[in-house]
Parts: sequence; C-alpha cells; structure tokens
Amino acid sequence: MTSHLDLLDTLLAKARAAGADQADALVVARESQSASVRLGVQEALDRSETTDIGLRVFVGASTASASSSDLSGDALDLMVQNAIDMARAGPPDPFACLAPEARLYRSDEVDEVDDVQPNADDDIARALEAEEAARAIDGVTNSQGAGAGWSRSTVALATTGGFSGIKQASSYSISAAVLAQGDSGMERDYAAHSTRFLEDLEPADLVGRKAGERAVARRNPKSMETGPMPVVFDKRVSASLISQFASAINASAIARGTSFLQDAMDAQVFTKGLTIVDDPHLHRGARSRRFDGEGVAAQRMELVRDGVLQSWLLDCATAKQLELETTGHAARGTSGSPSPSTSNLYLEAGDISVEALLKDVGSGLLVTEMIGMGVNPVTGDYSRGASGFAIVDGALAYPVSGLTVAGNLKDMFLAMTPADDLEFRYGTNAPTVRIDGMTVAGDA
Repeated sequence: MTSHLDLLDTLLAKARAAGADQADALVVARESQSASVRLGVQEALDRSETTDIGLRVFVGASTASASSSDLSGDALDLMVQNAIDMARAGPPDPFACLAPEARLYRSDEVDEVDDVQPNADDDIARALEAEEAARAIDGVTNSQGAGAGWSRSTVALATTGGFSGIKQASSYSISAAVLAQGDSGMERDYAAHSTRFLEDLEPADLVGRKAGERAVARRNPKSMETGPMPVVFDKRVSASLISQFASAINASAIARGTSFLQDAMDAQVFTKGLTIVDDPHLHRGARSRRFDGEGVAAQRMELVRDGVLQSWLLDCATAKQLELETTGHAARGTSGSPSPSTSNLYLEAGDISVEALLKDVGSGLLVTEMIGMGVNPVTGDYSRGASGFAIVDGALAYPVSGLTVAGNLKDMFLAMTPADDLEFRYGTNAPTVRIDGMTVAGDA
C-alpha cells in the first residue's frame, strides 16, 4: 500500500514538472472472486485483479483528467502529457478546485476490512447450498441460479494540496433466484445478502429458503382496481425512495436547477419526526469511509431532521459554485472529476411494527418489487411498475402484479410513515414505509 502512495507522489511530481499548477491522483486496486451454479451444477468461476491509476491536473483555470491501467514509467509520462495538453486546450472551469487544507483528513486510523479470502471451493459450496435450500421449498419448480463471492478494494489518493491517504473495503455476498409454477405461469423471486465481514453474512441455506418462499408466495397473482389507496413499501424496495431523495439534494442537480427540491432548504420535506442520516462511520457499514474522494474528512450528517431539510450533498466544486462549504461527499473513479455521493444513507426507524402498520392501512397494497425508472427529477412525478400483495382488512390477502403506482415525491415524502424494522444491508437503507394517497393502476 505504501508503494501506491509512492507511485502517486511520483505521478504528481511528473505533473508539476510538465506544467500543472495543481493536481490530484488516485490508484484503485481491486481483487474479486465469484462463483455461480444452476440446478446443482457449477456454471462459472471468475477471479480478477485490476489496478488503475487516474490523474487530474489544473493548468490556470482549466482542468483535465486522464487514466491508465498501465503503471509503467512510459505510460505514466504519456498520461501526464495527455492531461496537460487537454487542460491547456480546454475551456476554463471556475469551480474546479482541490479541497481546502483545513478540511483534509488527518489521522492514522485504519478502515474496517476483513482479511479472509474464501477459496474457490468455499464459494462454490456456499452457492450450491443456497440453491439447494431454495429448490427444497415445496412449489419451487426451476432455478435461475445462485452465486457467492468476495472482493477487496484499496484506494490510494494524493493531492498537491497536502493530502495522502489510503482507504480499503471488503465485501462478501450470497444470492439465489428461483421460479415457482402457478396456474397462470411462472413466478420468480430472489434473496441476497452482502456484508463487509464474512462472519456477518447470512447462512447460505437461509438465503436460499427466503428466495424459495418468496417465489412460492407470488404464485397466481391477480390485479387490483385502479384508484387511490395507501401503499406500503417493503424494506426490500423502500430504500429506492431515499435514493430518489439523495439524487434530489445532490448539489450537482441543485447547481443546474434540475431538482424538484431546488427551493426546499430549511423547509418541511418529510413528515414531522422523520430523520435521514448519512453516516460514513457506521460500524461495518457497506460504504463506511474515513475520507471522501477529495481527501475531506468524512462526517456524520442529519440531512433531514424532524422532517426538515438541513443540507445539500456537496463536493468542493459544487460547494464553490453554490458559495457553500463541502460536506465531504465527493466520490470519484480514476477517470473524470469528483461528484457528490452518499456513504451509509438511511431513514431512521419509526416506532410502529410492520404488523401494526398493515393493520392500520385497512385496504391497500404492499409493494415488494418495482419495475422501471419512471421518476422525473425536475418535477418529482413518480410512476413505476410494481408487484406485491393486496392488503385486505389490515392483512396480506393475495399476490398482485402488473400494477403501476403513481404520485409525486414531494407529496409522498410528506405522507411517509416508517415502521420499526430498519436493517443495514446496503449502502442505502430504509424500514418498511407507508404512504397514503397514492394512485394504484391495475386492469381489474
């Protein structure tokens, strides 16, 4: 890892010597392994190791980026010259900048990573176990396969502004997808789990059973009558609503004037009592990090407090454009400039159980799967395909599919009630949520 920082020091020195006023650079090294099986037979086993390097240079008021997977001296010299030439030929960018020194991360603390590297036989066995458990569920008739794998990444970042640091992440995963035959055709469902530490990964047979039980429960779906009704978003899909919120407060969209929350700072955008947090320090979180893509110290933030919007998601360039300060949300790859992104984003749990939430609904829809991307980021208009279960007299009654749920995200956020079943399984998480007043369209 030290060699990564030495390489970046060399690259930045080359950039300076070639005419860059400022520069930053990063190395991204990743190794991964994955195994897949279907119907009890191994289908694939893949392993990869990649290392890429990226450079961004500032020449006067212009900037340009270049990247390479060739780390030889000649390749680095060519990358530096290409970046310098593009910057000199490009238009000025008054907002491109390095992070201010006062905001840089300064600590020897290390990331939480798992050193365990399962061998190929371990991943194959885990995938086979998951599929076998799924196929053992009565009513499952076919399989789309199961998979298991792991990865580890190392990112080294250095800038001429005085920052150098390394962050690491590990990931382990298991998944299965199967089909169940019903009177009206095949129904598919899945289950998956990924964690930063192998010991936190759900047992393969549990993942498989979930996949099988979900597929069987979806057999013989019906439709529903079109009309307004309460819609409950299962926690498998509710995080997508929080992701839409994150996109709407991304400072890139705010600076362009293309967000439906453009004028919502300090306004009531969610139900009173709701809190949305971005926490890069979450213990074993999927996207935990000590610093962002510009070297700025990461910090826990309440983006929404008591339903009121508190902040945009800002990197250095968008902060400069909006005359604000970066919030430490820069993310980047080896090519191109940083842009704002979340770490561990979540809607805090409510104080009502899922059972009580459903009972209070009376009649409505529980959504367990969504299809399509029918969201207008400028207006907030929302319309997506959905399937799940009809709620009748406060209980799940029968599976439904071929539906469309529609509304406007502004109204939906203000009508949101969260249950108490929050789990941290992904980079963005939310409990089951209920939203009243949505329109459900079916063909019944």
